[in-house]
Amino acid sequence: MSANELSAALWRERELLELLAFKLEEEHLLLTAGRTRWLPYATREVEQVVERLSGASLARSIAATTLAELWRAPHDATLRQLIEHAPDETWREILTGHLAALTELTGQIRELRDGNERFLRQAARSAEETLAATDGLGDRYDASGGQTASARGGDLFVKDL
Repeated sequence: MSANELSAALWRERELLELLAFKLEEEHLLLTAGRTRWLPYATREVEQVVERLSGASLARSIAATTLAELWRAPHDATLRQLIEHAPDETWREILTGHLAALTELTGQIRELRDGNERFLRQAARSAEETLAATDGLGDRYDASGGQTASARGGDLFVKDL
């Protein structure tokens, strides 16, 4: 493998990270719009991109390990270490560009992921508070569909004994 192959693997990983950022942004838009009907589809798409990223990451690792041997870097060299061991300025610049783009994309993804998680936690907390506020209010229904005075909070149906 050559530096060209590592660069191609890094490009592929960058494309998948951009796709992941897009999918997380879609998920965020669905959440904020209250369009939860489509949320399972968006979540599945995020998971599919993450799975593809795993394969791309493996391909990048293999290319990096092979290149590390060629450039006399540690066999488990990071991208930063490969930059330090690059034989010429051109490859240092190319790999530095990849590193900067990957760092920026992972930061964006982390921010989107954390924002979506916060939104989901807030929505769950709001739903719990709403349920707690309505607990014990109003009439309940028995097995025949008739109304009965609520004797116990939290029961939606009261069985005929």
